[in-house]
Parts: sequence; C-alpha cells; structure tokens
Amino acid sequence: MQPDYPAASSPGSQSANPIRTLFPVFLYFLAAGVATVMLGPLLPSLIQRWHIQDAQAGTLFTASFAGQFCGAWFATRNLRASILLGSAITAAGSAAMAWVDFDLAHIALFCVGIGLGAGLTAGNVITGTTVPSARARLIAMLNVTWGLGAIACPVLVRLSSTGGNQRFFFATAFILAVTSLVSIAIPRVSATTQQFESSSRPATHTRMPLPPLPLFVFGAGIFLYVGVENSLGGWLPSYAVRTNPGLHASSIAIYFWMAELTGRILVTAVLSVFGETALYRLCLLLLIATQILLCATAHISPTGIVTLTVLAALSLAPLYPLIISFLLARTGNHARLGALFATASFGGATLPWLTGVFSTQFQSLRAGLIVPAAGSALLLFLSTVLTAKAAPLSPRE
Repeated sequence: MQPDYPAASSPGSQSANPIRTLFPVFLYFLAAGVATVMLGPLLPSLIQRWHIQDAQAGTLFTASFAGQFCGAWFATRNLRASILLGSAITAAGSAAMAWVDFDLAHIALFCVGIGLGAGLTAGNVITGTTVPSARARLIAMLNVTWGLGAIACPVLVRLSSTGGNQRFFFATAFILAVTSLVSIAIPRVSATTQQFESSSRPATHTRMPLPPLPLFVFGAGIFLYVGVENSLGGWLPSYAVRTNPGLHASSIAIYFWMAELTGRILVTAVLSVFGETALYRLCLLLLIATQILLCATAHISPTGIVTLTVLAALSLAPLYPLIISFLLARTGNHARLGALFATASFGGATLPWLTGVFSTQFQSLRAGLIVPAAGSALLLFLSTVLTAKAAPLSPRE
C-alpha cells in the first residue's frame, strides 16, 4: 500500500485557502477532542454504574492510551486512510461504550484509542505538510480546534445527562461517523510531490536524534507531561464531586479545558515578556504549588476547587509546546523522532492509572493526586537538560 498524503496542488491554490483543503482534518480534530477527554466528565457516573474502585477505574485510561500508542505507531503508513478508518473505529468503540460492562469497556476504549492515535497523528502530519510555509500557524489552529472539542465534551455530557451516558456515547459515535465520511474528501498527493517535499528537508546523518542522556530526558519529559495532563483532566472532576457534592463533574471538566485552551492561545503573547526557559520553569512552579494545595487541603470550598482547577490548566498549557520547541531546536527534522513521541501514550496510560491505584490504596483521591504532583516535580528536576541550548553544528553536520 502506497503512503497517502495530502494533495499539493499548485502553491498558489493551497496557500490561498489552506483551510478549505484541510477542512475535513479540522472537523475530525473537533470530534476527536470530544472523544479524547470523555473519560474525565463521565468517570463519576461510570464508577457508580459499574460499582468499581478508583484503581479499577484507572485501567480505563490505560486501555484508551494503549490503543492510542498502537494507532499512532502505524498512522503514517497511509495518512488519509488513518483519518477515515480511525474516526470510524473510534465511532464504533464509542457506540459500544453505551452498552458494554466494565470488562468489555476496556476493549471498547482500546478501539477508541486506536482510532484516535491513528487519526490525530495523521492529521498533524497532513496539516504540517500541505502548506509548509504556514506549517506552524496551521498546526496551532489545529490544536485550538481540538481544544474546542475538548471543551464541547463536558457540555455534551451535561446536555445528555437526562438520557444517561448512552445518549452521549451514541451522539459522539454519530459525530465521528460523519467525520469519517467527510474525510473521503481529503485530497491525495502524487509521488513527485512527495519526493519534492522529502528533498526539501535537511538531511540527517545521525542514527539517533540526540545523545543518550538528552534522548532519555526528552522521552521522560513527554511521558510525564501527557501523564500529568491526563491525570488532572481525568481525575479532578471526580475529586471535585467527592469534595463538594453540589458541583458537577462536567462543569469542572469545562473549566479545565477552557483554561488550557486559553493558555495555549496566550502562549505567544506571554513569550514576548518571558523567555522560553523562564516561562517553562515559572509554569511548573505554579503547577506544583497548585497541586500541593490540592493534596494538602482537606476541605476545599467550591470556589477553591474551581480556582485551583483553572490555575492547574493555565500552568499546564504552555508546557507541551515548550518541550517540543526545546526538542526541535536540538534535533531539527529527524526520521526517528516518531518513536520519541510515542512515549506520550505511555504517560497517558500510566499516570492516571497510578492515580487511581494510590487513591484506592490510601482510601483518598486527594492522596492519589500526589502522582501528578510528583510528575510535575520531576519535570522541574529535568528542566536543566530540557532547556539546554543546542550545541552549534559543525560544517559536516
């Protein structure tokens, strides 16, 4: 099977209106944002529905992110098919979640994850190669679109609450099925266009993108960030409901993802005031302080919960773009970066599960939140290597 990439017609046609060309990809990312974060606002009702403990609930995150790892691993072999089939597989998994029991839910969520891993990876590559001159702007817009879907998820959960979770799962499956059909319109590329795109990239002669120590540190950084983000995004809604029964899990999820989206939009403006390294460390210090308050305070008011949720999301928002910026400043375009990015799925599969394990072991979700707090502290510990400047290249490199 030949790789399937976005069509590159004449430069003027795509540069003039890349959004029209990429509309199916943007629509998919909007739907994928809903499916990616749905466990967070749904978790309290799923725990009640299946009568499970937090340690068991944590395995649901593991199943989803294990699927994402598998989907991402094969996504670049056929980009157009990865979005088309990925959204269809996610739709099937979402529909299955409407009726499966706890054990079968792991299979359904694994399918959801496979589709998301394939589609999201392919969508980023398509968007980043269709109009190379506008790559950064288009990828930023794509991430904002995903964020809008993440915000829409708890809204949909809230609107469908009267009909139970089944209504939400069927609605999500329908939206994803529509995006699968629309993705047929993603244009193809000719072999000559792909050869030109490949030849325009700087050649890389080293077998690995970095020496062993920074390679390990960047892999650990990506692992920890995604794990911390999904631990907080997945478990804070449950923590809020248990601390203050008057709160709604969907509302806390909305606050979290809206704050993170706002933070991503504001990153460019903030960077004009702080340098990348200073902003990275400042955000980590704020994130750690926020989580210390969450773990150390026995009784938090509803206002306090909302405030700490927003602060945690705002401080998280710049971290991933900055880690990727630090990484690419050291590696450039390297053929073996894909395996490094795959560690993100392991973080999403591991840290939320460990949060549930700690919560069950100590009979307190507040104790479980020590896991993402420790992950944030490790990110700060690794910051010296992560933020180190790239060594100047010799003429032969």
